[in-house]
Amino acid sequence: MSEAVAQQAKEQEPEVDLSIADKVIDKYIDLPGNLMPVLQGVQDEYGYVPRKVADYVAERLNVYPSQIYGVLTFYAQFHLKPRGKFIIRVCVGTACHVSGAPRIVETFFDKLHIGHAETTPDLRYTFEKVACLGACGMAPLAMVNDDTFGKMTVQKVDEIIAEYNQRPMK
Repeated sequence: MSEAVAQQAKEQEPEVDLSIADKVIDKYIDLPGNLMPVLQGVQDEYGYVPRKVADYVAERLNVYPSQIYGVLTFYAQFHLKPRGKFIIRVCVGTACHVSGAPRIVETFFDKLHIGHAETTPDLRYTFEKVACLGACGMAPLAMVNDDTFGKMTVQKVDEIIAEYNQRPMK
């Protein structure tokens, strides 16, 4: 990445309060192998791991930034971009696929104007297709955060979006 591109990326990232990261780091500073719990705590607090915070964690834990980014990019649980308040997951495993999951996915895409692993500009929704949600008897299946919706239909997509559009963002 050129220096100009790196600088532009830094300028586009919103300001973050590093005191929040300090609290997380201080909680685990004396724990051997503290990198994972620190990164998990940081993500819990910010909703994702901002670049500035990742660099700050590296500095505070006295590790190379490449180690931080190696962990962040290896594990699917970590996110480097802001995510929506409501994470919609639709199962596309075999049972859900044959029960109509592709139609459910396309309906969410059409209604939210986003695709797989994308977030709406207002940060209300992030959409993800997942391999399995472990409830094949309820196929096709969708989840919004911890809420499960079985036997999904195109009409239920409209109902779910309407319900979550009414929920507060904070």
